[in-house]
Amino acid sequence: MSAAAAFFDLDRTIITDSTSSVFQRHLQAAGIASERNLPGADVFGQVYRVLGENRALMQLAKYGVRVNAGWSVDDVAAATSAAAEELVDMVLPYALIEIAEHRAAGRKLVLATTSPDPWVRPLAELLGFDDVIATKWESSAGVYTGRLDGRFTWGRGKKDAVVEWAEANGVNLKSSYAYSDSRFDVPMLRSVGHPVAVNPDLQLEGIARLNGWPVRNFDVPDGVLKVAGREIQDWLRPLNRPDLAAPNARFDIQGTENIPAEGPVIVVFNHRSYFDAIAVNFTLAKAGRPARFLGKKEVFDAPVVGAINIAMGGIRVDRGTGSEEPLDRAIAALEAGELICIAPEGTIPRGPAFFEPELKGRWGAARLAAATKAPVVTLSLWGTEKVWPRNQRFPKMDLTDRPEITVRVGPPVKLAYKSPDADTKRIMKALVKHLPAEAREHRTPTADELAATYPSGYQGEPELELSRRPGTDT
Repeated sequence: MSAAAAFFDLDRTIITDSTSSVFQRHLQAAGIASERNLPGADVFGQVYRVLGENRALMQLAKYGVRVNAGWSVDDVAAATSAAAEELVDMVLPYALIEIAEHRAAGRKLVLATTSPDPWVRPLAELLGFDDVIATKWESSAGVYTGRLDGRFTWGRGKKDAVVEWAEANGVNLKSSYAYSDSRFDVPMLRSVGHPVAVNPDLQLEGIARLNGWPVRNFDVPDGVLKVAGREIQDWLRPLNRPDLAAPNARFDIQGTENIPAEGPVIVVFNHRSYFDAIAVNFTLAKAGRPARFLGKKEVFDAPVVGAINIAMGGIRVDRGTGSEEPLDRAIAALEAGELICIAPEGTIPRGPAFFEPELKGRWGAARLAAATKAPVVTLSLWGTEKVWPRNQRFPKMDLTDRPEITVRVGPPVKLAYKSPDADTKRIMKALVKHLPAEAREHRTPTADELAATYPSGYQGEPELELSRRPGTDT
């Protein structure tokens, strides 16, 4: 059986920007290159950054090889190895995950780029690639001659190089994958069975949509929709404010400074109402961070709402299957520096459990924390049920009687990482700590209050449920 491979472009694909400026800086620091023999290098980088790949820039890159005449092969290798150490930290998080998944599946990893082979090979080796397809420089007696060694690997030239490499290495291209941002790599993308457009320019995005190719952005999870380089949550953040989006309630949100501005974090919240998601969204918007929500499959399977959740990077959880996939996806997101949001209770408590001062949760957040050591921050909600009781199909919209909702974001919870159950209790205790005093008081709810905790159309007997509550006389 033929092997399969995954071919990755470099600039604006697995790294957001052009790598040339980094290589040039290290070449200059090593005394190999200078402004004199790299004229216009800064302008080249700026034009590429704004306009992306185009024929004029690629022609400049092709004939720019002449400036390397007389450069020492060993000195260039040392400088580009130093550059690789810097660039490896610039590789996008989900590119690293994609690369790791192909490696685990046994596919050969190939960096396929127009950039010079002497520049990119050290980076490819650091990333664990099996080989490199790049523009080669001719050398003689330990120095570069200023001429190409073979083809300029761009456009159809890159596609031809990929085909030749596959034939030489026993790789079946129809079983292989290719990733690129540029319309000029369409020939390469068409040559494989699994083409993927990554951070595509407008023309490539159109081609990808017409052909049904996946469109990815390696700075966000698979499925997250980006428009003009920004995801939906970023575009909507200025509108995600209580005064604009929830005039039927008053919000008191405090402690958002406890949510780290960047890096992995697990935000947990207590569940009281269908309105909780709105309160959590307002809080995270105030903190200025996009979030990936773990939610029940019913939410993701619902028309419209499910598609929105997927486009925002939500993670679907089907508890009936016992699958570890949601946990693995959440761990991957945290390792990529994302904010994960989860309600440990899983669902809104019903009946007497809704009024218990002690919250009980599942161990998902604790397991995520133990696996990643990401901080766990609590988001304590109170009053959302006054806006949208569970026994009503829609929230209350009386603008003259606006219930107050309090949100308190606590500092990171101190966990031991030894027992998911013990750490879950720590998390739930921290959630309760930042709720109002009345939340920690034992009291017997009225029949009407009890009925409000059940879904609309519930046919049970709240009075009977009340009589069964622990601690009651009957």
